[in-house]
Amino acid sequence: MRGGIKVLIEPHRHEGVFVAKGKEDALVTKNLVPGEAVYGEKRISVQNEDGTKEEYRVWNPFRSKLAAAVLSGVDNIWIAPGSRVLYLGAASGTTVSHVSDIVGPTGMVYAVEFSPRSGRDLLNMAKKRPNVIPIIEDARHPWKYRMLVGMVDVIFSDVAQPDQARIIGLNASFFLKSGGHFVISIKANCIDSTVPAEAVFASEVKTLQSQEFKPAEQVTLEPFERDHACVVGGYRMPKKQKAGA
Repeated sequence: MRGGIKVLIEPHRHEGVFVAKGKEDALVTKNLVPGEAVYGEKRISVQNEDGTKEEYRVWNPFRSKLAAAVLSGVDNIWIAPGSRVLYLGAASGTTVSHVSDIVGPTGMVYAVEFSPRSGRDLLNMAKKRPNVIPIIEDARHPWKYRMLVGMVDVIFSDVAQPDQARIIGLNASFFLKSGGHFVISIKANCIDSTVPAEAVFASEVKTLQSQEFKPAEQVTLEPFERDHACVVGGYRMPKKQKAGA
């Protein structure tokens, strides 16, 4: 209940993601650390029929490229309960905290961030979330953190660098299992501001294909982010990979 308005929590089609239905619908994740907000986000407490309570955190698509991709209709983010995720460009941990909620206590998020300033916030957030391993390093040098990261199911990349496709490819060669998946947020004007965004996206997809990635879908992140696209696909896919597997 919030201000007398009953809120219903319904599962989203992406496992581990939910929709809070009330006066205004909101994307939410189930809080791994009830009672704690990470970046001042709204929290919604609901009472189950057995009297137990569960807390959900509102996931703001204007502050998270992954939330924007979900609301833009991406078919699959490949991040689900139990997933092991390598997150490149973790910043202060806003989206990482929601990924932590989604993968839950049986999953793991290896969060890489280069900026020491953002890294401090990331480290503080991770203190209360045992499934987040913060790594303050440059994602261009994955060998520097190879002893900290195990093989992962998914790489999510939001590094906003001109060579971001090369960076995710380099990390995949170290940590992403064959048949695993990738999700990359591409900021067009960060790569080339002199050509249309669509041309930049097409060029990045070609670069990804040259590194054993198999892009399967692409969504624009408008109206949440301007000139951004999210590309999702597989890595070193077996030739007879079953559809949807």
